[in-house]
Amino acid sequence: MSEVFHRIRRLPPYVFAHIDPIKAKARAEGVDIIDLGMGNPDMPTPEHIVAKLQETVKDPRTHRYSTSRGIPGLRKAQASYYGRRFGVKLNPDTQVVATLGSKEGFANMASAITAPGDVVLVPNPTYPIHSFGFIMSGGVVRSMPADPGEDFMRALDRGVRHSIPKPIALVLNYPANPTAYTADLDFYTEVVKYCKQHDIFILSDLAYSEIYFDENNPPPSVLQVPGAIDITVEFTSMSKTYSMPGWRVGFAVGNERLIAALARVKSYLDYGAFTPIQVAAVAALNGSDDVIDEVRKVYKHRRDVMVESFGRSGWDIPVPQATMFAWAPIPAQFAHLGSLEFAKLLIQETGVGVAPGVGFGEYGDQYIRLAFVENEQRIRQAARNIKKLLGGKGDQSNIVPLASATK
Repeated sequence: MSEVFHRIRRLPPYVFAHIDPIKAKARAEGVDIIDLGMGNPDMPTPEHIVAKLQETVKDPRTHRYSTSRGIPGLRKAQASYYGRRFGVKLNPDTQVVATLGSKEGFANMASAITAPGDVVLVPNPTYPIHSFGFIMSGGVVRSMPADPGEDFMRALDRGVRHSIPKPIALVLNYPANPTAYTADLDFYTEVVKYCKQHDIFILSDLAYSEIYFDENNPPPSVLQVPGAIDITVEFTSMSKTYSMPGWRVGFAVGNERLIAALARVKSYLDYGAFTPIQVAAVAALNGSDDVIDEVRKVYKHRRDVMVESFGRSGWDIPVPQATMFAWAPIPAQFAHLGSLEFAKLLIQETGVGVAPGVGFGEYGDQYIRLAFVENEQRIRQAARNIKKLLGGKGDQSNIVPLASATK
């Protein structure tokens, strides 16, 4: 009876399970941890969204069970958003399902469509649920390049030709977590054409669609490609766009057959989010885009501060064009450690928490993910602390002694 359960044996400890105890120990010893690890937005949810929640929760009728598909008004609001933002027309009754965040939606979709031994093509590195949703469902994951460059289509064709059985689905994630790669409509068009020819579903994670920094090139949806809806479901989230991570509101939209399968699985598992939360989410989607613009400006400013200050400290950070993350190669003098040991070293020696790249796949082990979840002053302090470890030269008088630092 002491044997580890079958599904648990297939799941390694979550990426932060290795790091969190070290951070907790350091905090208990009085160390001021500047945590750039978890992508947990620190900005408050906009006031009008909170106000709508407060208003709605006072009505006792909203305290009853909700519906796992999402209330009609919420599904209509999401369909309207897709029409405004992407020019994609959706039927809110058959092509939209509200989820408890995109993570839950992705996991339940994997459960709905995967039979034991089914092969799924998944980027590596990528957000863990993209792989482990299928692994938990008994599927087999074959790695794909995360970068939507020249090698992607060759790898896609190779993966299809050399997989037995043939893959049932391809996972896309642009703007990407953790790499911040972006894709354009030409890329999506080529992928859709290939997948339709080979009867492969596309599952697209578009959670960072509104966190982009080139105002002239907002990230597209794969559903903008004519005919993509025949084989595609796309997942979005309100967590980053509206600083609503704890509210757990997301969506799956697209192909009716896939949406129906997801809705059927969900009907056995949940009654949907608390109704006042869904009503507040409607207010967010139907409200002004000014709040989204403000969130985007904050992340852009923090990105610029991080790239500039870390660069002066001796750690060159590639400039991400989207998401709330930077995907940074481990400094050369520490590359031999790998991402997990380097992340531990950063906490112990600098008080800076990061996400080790290996937690997103084996091909991420020479990288660190840095989240823009601290304010400018804290990011600059992190850079000063890191300069000491990297042996950077210059004025180090502002480095905070870790043993005596306080928040």
